[in-house]
Amino acid sequence: MLGKAMRWLGFGHDHDHGHGHGHGQHHGHDDHGHTHGVIDPTIATTSQGIWAIKWSFAILAVTAFLQVLVVVASGSVALLADTIHNIADATTAIPLWIAFRLVRRRPTATFAYGYGKVEDLAGIVIVLIIFASALVAGYEAANKLIHPEPIRQLGWVAAAGLAGFLGNEAVAVFRIRVGRRINSAALVADGYHARVDGLTSLAVVLGAAGVWLGFPLADPIIGLLITLAIFGIVWQSAGAVVRRMIDGVEPGLVSAARHAAEHVPGVQSLQDLKLRWLGHRLNLQATALVDPGLSLVEAERIRAALEREFEAHLPALDGAHIAVRPAVAVGEAGSHR
Repeated sequence: MLGKAMRWLGFGHDHDHGHGHGHGQHHGHDDHGHTHGVIDPTIATTSQGIWAIKWSFAILAVTAFLQVLVVVASGSVALLADTIHNIADATTAIPLWIAFRLVRRRPTATFAYGYGKVEDLAGIVIVLIIFASALVAGYEAANKLIHPEPIRQLGWVAAAGLAGFLGNEAVAVFRIRVGRRINSAALVADGYHARVDGLTSLAVVLGAAGVWLGFPLADPIIGLLITLAIFGIVWQSAGAVVRRMIDGVEPGLVSAARHAAEHVPGVQSLQDLKLRWLGHRLNLQATALVDPGLSLVEAERIRAALEREFEAHLPALDGAHIAVRPAVAVGEAGSHR
């Protein structure tokens, strides 16, 4: 009874669960673009999602290795840029895997919230690596544009570009199938992005064809275009990682939380709603205003129902701190100021 009275007065109630609800929809998580360094929770918290990440890494790593061999033999900067792109896609799994290992550690007196923010640091490392590699690719492409050099092994360059396409297409099909199986919109979106990456690899084939037809600048021009695409990924990914580092969340998540509260009878309004990411897990804090005539038992029932709705609408939810207060208290508090 004392615990319920404390919750009624607004001291809240915390839960730390690993929720794995399969609701068939991924409510409120609108930011499903391809962002290196940020893994969606519907991927990272399911065994099939992690399995998909591992196999995607393996396929892209093999593809990139084969392309590296041809880059050394041919001197194609278009293929170099595409190889860097594929390496970036593959190697994002490594810092995040290290972060996941650290995140499993228990909270301490110093790190009371655990080590979830380590994932954000891993994201920054990934973005910096991709940015540095893009600078290298851009420099090589610009240098070849100013100082053209003959490209060797045109047939192998075209074959390597085709291999890049096939590797990305294999990853696309794999991610899309697994994503649909586990109802992960993010993994499906990553699959379609891999399919677009495959078209980027086909541009290398186009560049090789241009050189073969007597236009040697086709290779560095394609290399510059691919470099610009990599810089676009850097910009998008950096924005997503920095936003999470400073406790920003996607607007869709806030809308989903408020929509969840509308499903609970007895909740007059939701106040002081706050969301923050701790790695790939989401924490929520809110105050629900209810009829002041309700008993403690009824208030607790509303709080429990509200928590269930939050879990249903926010699959990444890991901690909910919900205070239930009588609606009149807000008006009285304002009148005494």
